[in-house]
Amino acid sequence: MKIGKLFLLLSLLALFVHAEVGAREKGNGDEYEVFLLLGQSNMAGRGTMLPEDQQTIEQVWLLDDDGKPVPAANPLNRYSSVRKDLALQQIGPGYSFATTLAKRTGRKILLVVNALGGSSVDAWVRNAGLIEERSSIGFNKRQLFEEAVRRGKQAQKYGPIRGILWHQGESDADDRHYTDALSRLMSDLRKALDVPDAVVVVGQIAQWMDCHKAFNRRIRRITRMLSRSAWVSSEGLGMLKDRSDPHFSREGALMLGERYAAKILEMCYPEDR
Repeated sequence: MKIGKLFLLLSLLALFVHAEVGAREKGNGDEYEVFLLLGQSNMAGRGTMLPEDQQTIEQVWLLDDDGKPVPAANPLNRYSSVRKDLALQQIGPGYSFATTLAKRTGRKILLVVNALGGSSVDAWVRNAGLIEERSSIGFNKRQLFEEAVRRGKQAQKYGPIRGILWHQGESDADDRHYTDALSRLMSDLRKALDVPDAVVVVGQIAQWMDCHKAFNRRIRRITRMLSRSAWVSSEGLGMLKDRSDPHFSREGALMLGERYAAKILEMCYPEDR
């Protein structure tokens, strides 16, 4: 009788261990708050990193190239499946966005950063062709929309996608129909990932360049065209080099990330504001 009870106990223990291992392999579906960070070079990060910027970020994880969460550290675009050379990836808005959000909410933040410098909005749409940018690691073998969806679905094993941050437009500054294309892109992303309520926040591009003025006004129209969307200003953000360079400085990128965080806090976590 005692042997039978012992056998039953060991069997139950084995089943419990098997279930726990399986859960870890599949991922805990509500362990993290997931955010997709997409766009071109300013989202990838071009601000000059300082040594202290490369430390592990507390309460923040990155989806790695195997589709698993790992402790986050700059450059955050390191695991992008479409990025340019790793040496180009520096500090972007994702750093201060994630640190601010983790501190204010106390939640575990999982970032999916999949940006490609120089990419146009037309290259991101659902039916676009393979990546044509030769310096991309996804050149002629990956498609931007499909990669965003693939990596987003990987992250959904670990938690819900709460928002999509978008910073792109330097390649489309003279496109009068940009906001229409962006609205369709975000609607398609939500549908493909089955996240109809995910908040979308888009950022303005460099204000020191005269050719961006009309574009930055168009960006503000996103709230009229897409539900649960918002935009953040680039006013006062510093330049990386000079007025001919569209990239933000380290300080500018950090300020932009804080503005993204403020919008996400307002729309996703009003109780933590």
